[in-house]
Amino acid sequence: MPAVPVQRIVVLGGGSAGFIVALTLKRRLPHLEVTVVRSPDIGVIGVGEGTTAAFPRHFFETLKLKPRQFYLEAQPTWKLGLKFLWGARSEFYYTFATDYEQRLPELPRPTGFYAHQDGSCPGSVSALMANDKAFLRRPDGQPQLHKFFAYHIENKKLVRWLEAVSAALGVSIRDATVHPEGDAHGISALATEAGERITADLYVDASGFRSELLGRALGEPFISYTDALFCDRAVIGGWARTTEPVRPYTLAETMDAGWCWQIEHEQWLNRGYVYASAFLSDEAALSEFLKKNPQVTNEPRVVKFRSGRFARNWVGNVVAVGNAAGFVEPLEATSLQVICVESITLADALSESAGAPTPTLCGLYNSFHGRVWDDIRDFLAVHYRFNTRLDTPFWRACRADTQLHGAEAIVAFYRENGPSPLLGQLLHPSNSFAAHGYLSLLVGQGVPHASPYRPTAHELEVWQTRCRTWAMEARKGLDVNQSLAAVAAMDRAG
Repeated sequence: MPAVPVQRIVVLGGGSAGFIVALTLKRRLPHLEVTVVRSPDIGVIGVGEGTTAAFPRHFFETLKLKPRQFYLEAQPTWKLGLKFLWGARSEFYYTFATDYEQRLPELPRPTGFYAHQDGSCPGSVSALMANDKAFLRRPDGQPQLHKFFAYHIENKKLVRWLEAVSAALGVSIRDATVHPEGDAHGISALATEAGERITADLYVDASGFRSELLGRALGEPFISYTDALFCDRAVIGGWARTTEPVRPYTLAETMDAGWCWQIEHEQWLNRGYVYASAFLSDEAALSEFLKKNPQVTNEPRVVKFRSGRFARNWVGNVVAVGNAAGFVEPLEATSLQVICVESITLADALSESAGAPTPTLCGLYNSFHGRVWDDIRDFLAVHYRFNTRLDTPFWRACRADTQLHGAEAIVAFYRENGPSPLLGQLLHPSNSFAAHGYLSLLVGQGVPHASPYRPTAHELEVWQTRCRTWAMEARKGLDVNQSLAAVAAMDRAG
C-alpha cells in the first residue's frame, strides 16, 4: 500500500486502459492529481474493439458522461451481442438481454426449455440480430432505443475520445520513455531518458502485455490459464467496407484450430483468427485465414499472447489494469469491461479509505479481481468444452481436456436440471455473465441434459406464435446505418 495518503497518481500507458482509469479516477475523485505518461515503447494490441453492455453503463450511467461527444468522436456502431457459428446448430445468438432468465406469463416453464427444442431466437433482441436490425421501429419511424447494447469501436477513435475527455477533466498527459526505479514500497519514480524523475503516491500500470511495473519491476507471479484456454496467437486483418451491411453483432466462427471474429465498423470490417500454435503453425493459420477471407486488403499480422493473470493486481504502491494485470482472448470482448471494473473499484477503494487504503482493503481488491478474471476463464472454457462443430485435433483436445474450474458445478447443475435460471444461484454476484450467459452457451451448443421437457401442443403454439411475433417486429426494425442516420438527425435537430 502507499506510504502516504494518495494525492498524486501516475498512470503508465496511454492506450484505452490508461485513459479509462485516468478519467475514471479524475471524474470520481476530482481532487486527485492524475498524470498519464505515454511511452512510444508501449504499443497497442488493437483487438479490443468490441465491448459489452458494461461499457455504456460505466461511462454514461456510473460516470455520468454525456454520450454526444462519444458518438461524434468515437463513431461507434451498435452491438447487441454475438452470433456464434459454433456447436451442432447452424448458428445461435448470445445477447445482452436476459431472455434465458425469463418465464413468459403464458407458459409454465422458463424460456430455455422452449428454445432448447428448436433453436428459436428466445427474445426480441436475438430476433433483431437474426434479421440484421439494431432497434425496433417506433410508430414515428424513429429507433426504439433499448438498453441491451454495447459497441464496436475502432481503437484509434476510442483512444482519441478517451484522451479528450481525460484532458477536459484535468488529467495531465506527458510523452516520455521511462524506466521504473524501486524502493521498499514498490516504485519510487519513473525515470525519463532526459534524467527527470516522475514521482507519485500511487502508480497505475496500464502498460499492456509488457506489465512494466507489476510484472517486470515487481516480479509478481503469473497464473497461467493454459489448462482451460489453449489459444495463444491471433492473425489480424480487415478490409474497407463496400456493400456489406453493418451487422449489429460480433461474429464468432469456428475454425480448424480456434475461431475467427468479425467486428463491424461503419467503414471497415475487422477480422481475426485466434488459434493455438500447438496445433497450427503461423503459416498454416495465415493460409486458413486468407482462404476464409480473400477480401482482406491490409497485411495480416500475427499477435502472440498468453492467457492468465497476475496473482495480485495491487502490490505496494502499484495497481495494474487491463493487459498489464491479465489477458484472455477476445471471445466475449471482455477486455474493456474488465478495465472499467478495475478502474471504478480502484476509485471506490481510494474514496472509501480517504486515500489511505489498508492492507485488508488492498487484499479485498485483489481477491475480487482475481475472481473477475477467473470467472471469465471459466465462461470461455465452456465455449471450448462443448463445441462439437468440427472434428479436428484441436477441437477433439478441447472437448477432452479443457478444464472448467469454477464452471464445473454450473455445468453439472445444467446436466441434471436443464436450462433453469436457478443456475444463477451458483454464481457469485460479481459474475458478469449471470445465468443468461451460461444458458445461452449451453442451450446454444445443444449440451444434453437429464431434464428434457416435452411441451404440450398448446404450449408449442404459444411459443411459436411469440417467436413469429418477435421476428415480424424485428424485420420492420431499423438496421445499424438507418439507426445511425436517425440519431445523427436527432442530434442536429437539437
